[in-house]
Amino acid sequence: MAEESFNLLTSPWIKVIGLDSDEEKQISLEDLFQNAQNYRRLAGEMRSQDLAILRFLLAILTTVYTRFDANGNPYEWLELDSKSWRPIENSLDDDTDDIQEDLLATWEDLFQRGSFSDIVVKYLEKYAARFDVFGKQPFYQVTAEIYDDLTSKKIASGKGTVAIKQMNRLISESNNSPDIFSPKSSSQKNKIGTAEFVRWLISYQNFTGTTDKTKIKGVEKYSASAGWLYGLDTVYAQGKTLFETLMLNLVLISDFSGEYGNIIQKPNWEFASQADYVKYLLEKKAPDNIAGLYTNWSRMIYVRWDEEPTVFSTCLPKFDDDAINNEIEPMTTWRVKDRHHNTKHLSDLGKKMWRNFGLYVPTEADTQNADMKPGIVNWLSLLKDEQLIPDAHYVNLATANLISDGNATSQLPAAEISDDLYINADILFDLHWTTKIENAIEYTQQIIKYYWGFANGLAELRGIGDKRDFANRLSEDFYNRLNEPFNNWLIDLDPMQPTTPQILKWEDEVLLRQVDEQVNAVMATASPKEIIGKHEDKNNEKMIKNIFILVNILRASINKYRKKLR
Repeated sequence: MAEESFNLLTSPWIKVIGLDSDEEKQISLEDLFQNAQNYRRLAGEMRSQDLAILRFLLAILTTVYTRFDANGNPYEWLELDSKSWRPIENSLDDDTDDIQEDLLATWEDLFQRGSFSDIVVKYLEKYAARFDVFGKQPFYQVTAEIYDDLTSKKIASGKGTVAIKQMNRLISESNNSPDIFSPKSSSQKNKIGTAEFVRWLISYQNFTGTTDKTKIKGVEKYSASAGWLYGLDTVYAQGKTLFETLMLNLVLISDFSGEYGNIIQKPNWEFASQADYVKYLLEKKAPDNIAGLYTNWSRMIYVRWDEEPTVFSTCLPKFDDDAINNEIEPMTTWRVKDRHHNTKHLSDLGKKMWRNFGLYVPTEADTQNADMKPGIVNWLSLLKDEQLIPDAHYVNLATANLISDGNATSQLPAAEISDDLYINADILFDLHWTTKIENAIEYTQQIIKYYWGFANGLAELRGIGDKRDFANRLSEDFYNRLNEPFNNWLIDLDPMQPTTPQILKWEDEVLLRQVDEQVNAVMATASPKEIIGKHEDKNNEKMIKNIFILVNILRASINKYRKKLR
């Protein structure tokens, strides 16, 4: 399927949904940046793929709008090379007080006009050759000469290839482990068009795994990168249109200290050559800017195009992520204990965002650890403080994660987790409100602990061997029943009304109603054995234990806990 050119600027490859028609279509980069306001959202094969492409698009926007204002004029505090439009080394005047003011003014001007300015496409045209899949410096790939030079001529041997079915995260199949639930038949698993290949290529650099073993020759032993995005517990903002989504996640001020040391952006296509970029990656240095991190490669890839693409892949080293903080990586949650980013695991399947509310949202308990909240939330908070987000605006915090199978030798994707959390911005950035909500969630968790005890007792009545597993499953079912009512309650919270009655509506009305419904559902299917119960010796007395006793204990525990807190 050899083609002379497939340039991402002009060739359609990005899947989107139209704003008015809800029609799915493929568009080019130029179309997207000229008409983002006319599209609802990205619509790729998976939400995790959409996130990888969103970050790629944001790398472009962050690079452009930290150099040019909304009218396409360079900032006075940064000197640019006239040909490349890259910052001249040591030209940033970081002593000026104008940087934050200018960047926020650019963001506001763009948001008010409702579209991106022409400077984005003009910038892309400067680097058009680097966005051609089949170019002399092909997009997100290296040439055969560079690949052979760094890997002992692996191409001729045919070794070190990665099948398309392995890059396609809907399949994620190695030659040794076929995916019997694949959406494609065996004969079609390695068939792919150029547009879809580009989407999976970007995604693969972010969510890679460690199934391939080829490494750069003559380099000190190193650990292979599994893909930076693969290791995050992601969080980002979702807007009503693609333009709004891009704007809400366009973090132009990542360093709130005022030093602006990381304002100079350098995406991978701004390196002089792919060889220079690979040499930079071999230094294992963590990117010090958002665009560099969002476009980081985990693999050096060469693609030989015949009837089907043959992908040669070489592992690149994992960089030192201890240097990454929420200013460089705004789209993840963080652990306060070791000041490291969180990672989603298989044990997190089914666990919705609201249950980890405190990881995403600042509360009064976090005043000493504000730097451990997602950078995107800090950015949105700044926009709210500067009155750039309208009053009563609802924020949709979203997550999309590919989850590894936990096997260190492969790290194949085992599942995808995605979710949304809608909340009024006036509540999201009010510490009094968020603290009350977090307390309500902790209250809910305690109620479910009591329910777990009820389920454990029920397992004993039923003669179930693994009582803990049974209780865990029933408790998880209860959490799942709470997802919709909790999110509805969260959306309905009114910042103009008193806090306490609205919190109590959840704790004393909605939650208790759900407890009653859950218990009644169990009671409705109770067997004679559970109703009659069994005799137990307790303090040298014969006690009857049946499902009615278990229900009474559950309700008594809940009432005692409620009285203790009131």
